[in-house]
Amino acid sequence: MEISSYVNDAVELLRWLIATPRTSRNEQGAADIMQRTIESYGFQVCREANNVWAINPHYDATLPTVLLNAHLDTVRPVSTWTRNPYEPCLEGDTLYGLGSNDCGGGLVSLLQVFRIITKEFKEFKVHSSKLNVQCSKYNLIYLASAEEEVTGSEGIVRALPLLPKIDVAIVGEPTGMQPAIAEKGLMVIDGVAHGQSGHAARNEGVNAIYEALDDLVWLRDYRFEKVSQLLGPTKMTVTVLNAGTQHNVVPDECRFTIDVRTNEHYRNEDVFEFLQQHVRSELHARSFRLHSSSIPVEHPLVQRCLQMGMTPFGSPTLSDQSVMSFPSMKLGPGESARSHSANEFIRVSEIANAISTYVQLFDGLFSDKK
Repeated sequence: MEISSYVNDAVELLRWLIATPRTSRNEQGAADIMQRTIESYGFQVCREANNVWAINPHYDATLPTVLLNAHLDTVRPVSTWTRNPYEPCLEGDTLYGLGSNDCGGGLVSLLQVFRIITKEFKEFKVHSSKLNVQCSKYNLIYLASAEEEVTGSEGIVRALPLLPKIDVAIVGEPTGMQPAIAEKGLMVIDGVAHGQSGHAARNEGVNAIYEALDDLVWLRDYRFEKVSQLLGPTKMTVTVLNAGTQHNVVPDECRFTIDVRTNEHYRNEDVFEFLQQHVRSELHARSFRLHSSSIPVEHPLVQRCLQMGMTPFGSPTLSDQSVMSFPSMKLGPGESARSHSANEFIRVSEIANAISTYVQLFDGLFSDKK
């Protein structure tokens, strides 16, 4: 098959997925499509909930294993769409539809790469060079994961324990096919400042809003010392504030939410403990598990990207990397700025370039391994 055939297959699969609503926790139809498609390519498919994966047919436990991962689910369409978000519309080079960019382009491109390298590859031409990329120096696993947009318990965290040992992962989020070698973590904290209710007309009670003020100002102004070269500073933002029941009652409770984006220098648990020491409000972290992730510049995968002229960067947005205990990086077609936006789109040329670039990336990877 020529590359155009793989690109056509990728685009047709993406059109099918766009036409199938697959918001987080409702991905069964999309998972069924992925399962049938992978089986039609001749691979044995594994499935856990709505996570679907395939392992290369000649898996060798003595070799390094590379995970190719992208997510199935989408966010809900925003109200400003002027098109039908579930109607795949191809206009010239541009394919419109919900989830086309985030991260349908990576999802379908990585599947074609898995197919090319592990089963059908004979000779592949990239940028006028003929490559002989074969899955003989490493194993490949392709995983289409669910619930990424909500970091849900039925998503990749349910699938990862069922996979063989992973040495490194490529996550197909839209990065303009530049490697995001670091990613900020996320911790959501709920805070409560307590007061005492009373009548607003009299000098009664303790206003919980006023009790929270000092904490809110401190959270606004504090700057963490350790700044990442790739990710910048760890950042805290108060994003939700609720207090009071009616105009003439002094509120006895003020609730607020803090969005914390950690760089690789800070563990979520340590940041939470630090905050508890510096604010008077009662704090509760929703979870600690979404840590900052990164891959060393010295890693063979990153070095291969550098050899190909790519520019590594740090990503402020969260992905399934946050629950991966092994080195990982984001690399995928499309642009992050298009994600979660109205009239989302991916370009067919971006998918074609992604497939070629991925295959070139794997040429000679781990060549020094047995």
